Amino acid sequence: MVQIRNGIAVITGAGSGLGRALAVEMAAQGMRVVGFGRRMDALQGTAELIETGSFTAMPVDVADANAVAAAFAKIAQPVTILINNAAVYPRRDILDETPESFSKTMEINLGGMIACTHFALAEMVKTGVGRILNVASFADIAPLPASAAYSVSKGAGRILTRALVADLGDRFPDIVITDWLPGMLATQMGIADGLQPEVAAKWGVKLALWHDSSLNGTSFEMDHELLPPQSLKRRLKNKVLLRKSPAPRQL
Repeated sequence: MVQIRNGIAVITGAGSGLGRALAVEMAAQGMRVVGFGRRMDALQGTAELIETGSFTAMPVDVADANAVAAAFAKIAQPVTILINNAAVYPRRDILDETPESFSKTMEINLGGMIACTHFALAEMVKTGVGRILNVASFADIAPLPASAAYSVSKGAGRILTRALVADLGDRFPDIVITDWLPGMLATQMGIADGLQPEVAAKWGVKLALWHDSSLNGTSFEMDHELLPPQSLKRRLKNKVLLRKSPAPRQL
């Protein structure tokens, strides 16, 4: 935990909505935060909510791998936490999508996650310590109308989390990678009567600061762990032999 808090937390999509709330909460917890976003004016709006010296605004298009590389190169301290939050939700019917528009959404939502993870890992593997939190969604399980590109990209992001753990889990168990589903939020990408992003951000930051190798590959929804599905045989064994069922962890 000390090693995690001694570094820098990079939060993508920090100019508004959940990303802004995550940056504010992370800084309130004593972390130095670097916020990525496409618009400097939006990032400056985030900076105004944070104590001077705790937040650095970096205008970065995460879909541009070269821009992401340059941004990480400018960060003087080791990056110990990465929250992959940046995403777009174009709400476009599949008949109105073009291969180009679909690919653009994928470049931001998935490509941005891959680029930021790649350059963050370059630092993390040097010490073997790090924390990556991928902001996920149930959109891949139950897509809404006019959300094909968003749903596919977010589903692929959850697969990426599992693939990263498959590659790194044995060699770098203290680089902990987790999915987090914040729920339906009252943001531009969410719904009017959704959860306030400031509430969700408290859970997300607590999870990002929770450095425990047993969290590798897990998924959390809002403030609780989503347990993997169990076979009937396993459920019966838990009930009859162990006399208990696994309990989800809470934030």
